[in-house]
Amino acid sequence: MLRLLTLLVLLLAAPALAQAPDPYGQLAGDGYTEIEAGVSGLAASGDPRADAILSALSDGRLLVRPADRTLLIRQGGTLVDARTGAAAADSPDLKPVRANNRVRRAIEAARGQLDLASPDPGKRRIAADAVFKARDAAALPALDAALARETSAPVRQALTEARAAVLLARPGTAETDRIAAIPAIQARGDGDAMGILRGLAADSSEAVRNAAARGIAAIETRLAILGALQNVWYGISLGSVLLLAAIGLAITFGVMGVINMAHGEMVMLGAYTTYGVQELIRTQAPSLFGWSLAISIPCAFLVAGLVGVLIERFIIRFLYGRPLETLLATFGVSLALQQGVRSIFGPTNREVGAPAFMSGAFDFYGLSITWGRMWIIAFALAVFLGLLFVLRRTSFGLKTRAVTQNRRMAAAMGIRTPYVDALTFGLGSGIAGIAGVALSQIDNVSPNLGQGYIIDSFLVVVFGGVGNLWGTLVAALTLGVVNKLAEPYVGAVLAKIGLLVFIILFIQKRPRGLFALKGRAVES
Repeated sequence: MLRLLTLLVLLLAAPALAQAPDPYGQLAGDGYTEIEAGVSGLAASGDPRADAILSALSDGRLLVRPADRTLLIRQGGTLVDARTGAAAADSPDLKPVRANNRVRRAIEAARGQLDLASPDPGKRRIAADAVFKARDAAALPALDAALARETSAPVRQALTEARAAVLLARPGTAETDRIAAIPAIQARGDGDAMGILRGLAADSSEAVRNAAARGIAAIETRLAILGALQNVWYGISLGSVLLLAAIGLAITFGVMGVINMAHGEMVMLGAYTTYGVQELIRTQAPSLFGWSLAISIPCAFLVAGLVGVLIERFIIRFLYGRPLETLLATFGVSLALQQGVRSIFGPTNREVGAPAFMSGAFDFYGLSITWGRMWIIAFALAVFLGLLFVLRRTSFGLKTRAVTQNRRMAAAMGIRTPYVDALTFGLGSGIAGIAGVALSQIDNVSPNLGQGYIIDSFLVVVFGGVGNLWGTLVAALTLGVVNKLAEPYVGAVLAKIGLLVFIILFIQKRPRGLFALKGRAVES
């Protein structure tokens, strides 16, 4: 009787045992399908060694001994048994467990499954995203268990999205469950969500197809709004670059009326100064590399400012009141500076490194914000406010504004206008050098760097109002945003042509720009 009962129990248990194959045996199998099943089975088994085994398989360190199909993990120069963790002897017949793209996707999903129970919320969220992308039905029990104990709202949202994606991808999911899962995918609102909902267009249920169509329409609207906001952000970023390049020109053009075609080369000198400072730090004090940009700012200001003062003292001061000759002379200076830089540094681009705090990006409600652009915008505003303080709160600024408004009356009041001209030209050139420090992070440092910004700088100055800093700020941001909003529809070239035509027509209506300086001009 006892033997009969034992046999009966074994017969009843046989189907259950057949339904639960050994994942270790499957991983040691010959086919990719069997290995993939072993990966999923190992993740669902709760084995504490599962993560180490999957990591070894992903790295190509999981080996199998064909004689007894034993799995081994290579750790440095030693071997351990994958099942027990005990040390194992090396053998010449060991073969690596193979993995194709399908197996690698299964590994990613399985490791995500294991990380769902991690104590780190960030790791749990990454795991939920991995399951969302893999959409492996075997992860559903682990997702349900993770949702039951999750307390963090962002992680819970990610888990809900992953569960909805699994339900929609799993064959045989009930219609009501598929319809209930669609809002969670819609709430995600990105390209992956769009792909999942579009995959439901061939669903047999009309109710599921209609719900998916509504979700797609909502996501398309959201993506269109995000795209417009992203272009506005790019426009603000471009506007900050134009502000840095044009703000120095606004001072020199406003005070002296000099059309300085060498202003772009002042920007170029600032960029090359940054390159020189970084090279010196790399060779002499590598530990200071993180401060290289901060050290470059005063250096670039002094170099470009000194060159500007020399240009004003030795060339421009003899050409006041002769705008055509001034334009030609400064154009010749720009060519000489370009050739001088080519002779010293060569014609090829030079690499300027970015410190750690300017690397990478972050997500802000669906917008991709790069740290480098963020710091350049902050830097441009800081330069603008600093220059505004100098012109509004210092004696030099008072004299500069007096010369700008009425040169003859300022001279009659005892202001040394040649002295103001030289220092103002040096200040504008120095600020252009500072702009070169920022532009070295987003553009190629080459002898032609300044040529790409000189025309845009003049457009900004003329549009905003000659010599008006607030006008320069508004014009730079306006032109940057409008340019980036127009580019997706008409292209970059036509967008610039359209802006040029608009500014020409605008100047016909308001010759002094958006914000014209007010003052009594004795010369008139």
